Amino acid sequence: MSGDGMSGATASARAALIDAIERDRDDIIALLSRFIAAPSPNPPGDTAAATAVLTDYLTQNSAPFRIVTANGLPNIVGAFDAPAAGPHLVLNGHIDVFPVPEDEAWTHPPFSGAVVDGAVWGRGATDMKAGTLASVITYVYLNRVKAELGGRLTLTAVSDEETGGKWGALYLLKELGNEVRGDAVLNGEPSNTMTLRFCEKGTLRLTFTIRAPGAHGAYPNKSENPNRIAGRLMQRLDALEDLVPDTPAPLAAALADPAVRAAVDAAMGDGTAAIADKVTVNVGVLRGGGKVNIIPSLCHMEVDIRLPIGIDRAAILAEIDTILSDFPQVTLTVQEAASNASSYSDPGHPLAKLIARSSAELGRPGVVAVPSLGATDCKHFRHFGVPSFIYGVPAGNMGRADERVSVEDVMHVVKTHALTAFDYLTGGAEP
Repeated sequence: MSGDGMSGATASARAALIDAIERDRDDIIALLSRFIAAPSPNPPGDTAAATAVLTDYLTQNSAPFRIVTANGLPNIVGAFDAPAAGPHLVLNGHIDVFPVPEDEAWTHPPFSGAVVDGAVWGRGATDMKAGTLASVITYVYLNRVKAELGGRLTLTAVSDEETGGKWGALYLLKELGNEVRGDAVLNGEPSNTMTLRFCEKGTLRLTFTIRAPGAHGAYPNKSENPNRIAGRLMQRLDALEDLVPDTPAPLAAALADPAVRAAVDAAMGDGTAAIADKVTVNVGVLRGGGKVNIIPSLCHMEVDIRLPIGIDRAAILAEIDTILSDFPQVTLTVQEAASNASSYSDPGHPLAKLIARSSAELGRPGVVAVPSLGATDCKHFRHFGVPSFIYGVPAGNMGRADERVSVEDVMHVVKTHALTAFDYLTGGAEP
């Protein structure tokens, strides 16, 4: 089925593409190891060494690219046109990773890129250097067979995703316009090789500042305690989780499907399906006081609210305004740079179908389209009207000690991306 309707030359090029990737397995894994071994935690955001690993590889393989710098951060933008007309596919990944806390205990150093026990170890192995590798390999290997393709393939490997994308994908979309918007986006964020992701919750990041006169701890009659006020406010904010979104019918139907619910829980942990269409509230930062026997005069509370498809920030902020009418000691600030609306792409889009078909052809059938709870750069592309889909390695212990990715999962995702992009750019969009 995978080669139906193709010319003999195109079918031959398609088969050779996967053979070449498998033949170069050791080189591909070595590249991932070097990529992980080049630290790129954000913050602080220095991605120069990790970017150089990728640009050296692109240069060695004669793949066209340029660096677009934003606020001192390098973003790789590459593109090539095929000889025939066709769609424009964008490959998107990020170079920056979560920081490593000093007290985290690792079996292998977090920036070793060690290849041990069938896995590549290190910070960013899953989130998302394996996925960005898939984009780079797809771009390089399809450039070699571009005579068989139609349309345009664009690579965007960005340096700012972990802190919101202002100087990464969002910057490129605003500054380069149609050059990077394309007709569809394929992204390799961690997802689980049995799922693809087509939508994600929005984020609303808030800072609550609570003030009081303060006093000696022995005299609570002289001042309210901002920390206690914060505790009462937390309880009130929990009520936001009872709000009911206006979930689009296709998404509601998908979330009601037992197979989809099972896939969501398998990919993201038991109980995830139950909150996929719910508002969630997390108090991530609480800072108040400096001495145990002093009533503080100030407390800062930072809250991360996730917005499912079907509810917007205006509705949440209206509820919070009502709550804050009972808390005159509190002022609210929205962290605009870290707040984004939810985003949604049609799970029946041709690119989504091709991802599932490619995975099945490569030995992992039954890929299920599921929503994503975490935020990715796909939200920026979707907000510019570009259908965007995620297919990547299992998330495993991303962002935690002993982050690692199995070699087999890496190779499967690389091949799935390459096959999907090849078929999309050769008119194979209808399975």
